[in-house]
Amino acid sequence: MTLRQQLQLAVAGAAALLVAACSEGPSPLVPTAPSAAAPQPAPPPAEPTARYQVTFAGAWTQGSHPQDFPSNPHFSRLVGGTHSASARFWAEGALASEGIKNMAERGQIQPLDQEVEAAIAAGAAQRVLIGGALGAGTGSVVLEFEMSQAYPLVTLVTMVAPSPDWFVGVTALPLFENGQWVDERRIELVPWDAGTDGGSTFTSPDLVTTPREPVSRIVSAPLSPGGQVTPLATFTFKRI
Repeated sequence: MTLRQQLQLAVAGAAALLVAACSEGPSPLVPTAPSAAAPQPAPPPAEPTARYQVTFAGAWTQGSHPQDFPSNPHFSRLVGGTHSASARFWAEGALASEGIKNMAERGQIQPLDQEVEAAIAAGAAQRVLIGGALGAGTGSVVLEFEMSQAYPLVTLVTMVAPSPDWFVGVTALPLFENGQWVDERRIELVPWDAGTDGGSTFTSPDLVTTPREPVSRIVSAPLSPGGQVTPLATFTFKRI
């Protein structure tokens, strides 16, 4: 065999090897398309009911609210209820009910508890919530309650005392969202004016507001000097 024939055979063999390699699959240097991610399993259906513990923690001190600080800062008993969207016991821009008025002016749980009872009778609420008072501007009280998916909202309030008609709280706070129970939610509580007493200081004499004004956030002294709203307390809702 001549040298030329030997070279032709070598070239032909190399070409055959290249064809075979290409037929076996892509070169490891050639990127391949990533495989589709495996679908994540859906969370299990939520339980029909859940039990929660709410901690009310006061943060009202002379350092946090120095202007006109009262000698005996405290908060009244907690009062409210669990309910559906068909019930609303207070809201910004709405007129205060008698229950909200008495709570904000006198620290009374009645007749707000009766308003929740009426909503229960109408099928719009599930249970009344009543908790302890806080005898100082700081400290904490704890309340436990159960709720169901049909009544996933919480309203809970307490009077800022002493005051004309000031209070803190939450209204229609959802604890069941996107098909699941909320594990924990912390709410900073800013002051609200019930619009039923026109006093401007903590110890102002009674000055009935006629007609009532809408419930509004307090953005002036002494609770929000310079328009700087500072929370007076917190609610922490924790599923247990």
